[in-house]
Amino acid sequence: MNKIERFQQLINQEIEILKLGSEPVEVYDPIYYMLSIGGKRLRPLLVLLAYEIFKSDVKRVIHPALAVELFHNFTLVHDDIMDKAPLRRGKQTIHEKWSPNVAILSGDVMFVKVYQLLQSVEPDKLPHSLNLFNTCAVEVCEGQQLDLNFETRDKVSEEEYLEMIRLKTAVLLGCSLNLGAYLGGASERECQLLKEFGENIGVGFQLKDDILDVYGDKDKFGKQVGGDIIANKKTLLFIKAQEMARGAVKKELNNYLNTTEIDPVKKVEAVTNIYNSLGIKQFAESKMDEYFDKGFNKLEQIESCNESKSTLKEFTNFLINRDH
Repeated sequence: MNKIERFQQLINQEIEILKLGSEPVEVYDPIYYMLSIGGKRLRPLLVLLAYEIFKSDVKRVIHPALAVELFHNFTLVHDDIMDKAPLRRGKQTIHEKWSPNVAILSGDVMFVKVYQLLQSVEPDKLPHSLNLFNTCAVEVCEGQQLDLNFETRDKVSEEEYLEMIRLKTAVLLGCSLNLGAYLGGASERECQLLKEFGENIGVGFQLKDDILDVYGDKDKFGKQVGGDIIANKKTLLFIKAQEMARGAVKKELNNYLNTTEIDPVKKVEAVTNIYNSLGIKQFAESKMDEYFDKGFNKLEQIESCNESKSTLKEFTNFLINRDH
């Protein structure tokens, strides 16, 4: 068993024995259900990996790591309500299995439990840890609102989209690494470098997901290929196509954005063909690689050359090279 597997096992074991409450069951059963349906546990894993670059006793920060995972799951519960999503990780969402009201309350309790878990931090490090987390939590909510705003706008700029995904997705990866490093005794500069590493890699991950949504293998991707096109999501691919298209191609692309009365399969095929004609995939891959390169540049500036830094780099490369 390698280090990543050991850390994932530790996280899952601690989640299984986590005592968050029991009554009323309508509040707590959905929380345990949400935590039981899996996920990559990426964010708590990053807390442990960053901590171990500077200290070896990772069990001391398992509760702050679980706090980050609980917060991530809280955001998913509320996102699912807003998106009216029927499934999460292949299972019924909480608002579908119980009700929207139950999902709201359970999500709220999850958020409060985050702070209870963070209270395990050493007293002298607690104020700054809370500040790191609070800043991140606000930014995630800001990113979600921007994403909602974009749904009703005809045009979104590349810069606006990149900032939205930084806030909605990437800052929590940066916070996880920053928190782990801080609790491990890293310097302010080292914490900042790991934070920036996480944010850049996080933007790259989202751009990769955007590309896979159009060009991924349906059997491996785990959801409908072309879902973003069908839903008129203003991803970087669509934004750049809208910017580059001219004449009849631009008119066709805008027609697909504004119409709902068209066969989804035909729509995906037609918009993908437009992307291909404009070289959109190559542009998006170049932008994705730009963010990955910026992230790794930040990681390389951390002077530590120990095994944990290498593990973090190898694990990130593994995630980057995934095809689903």
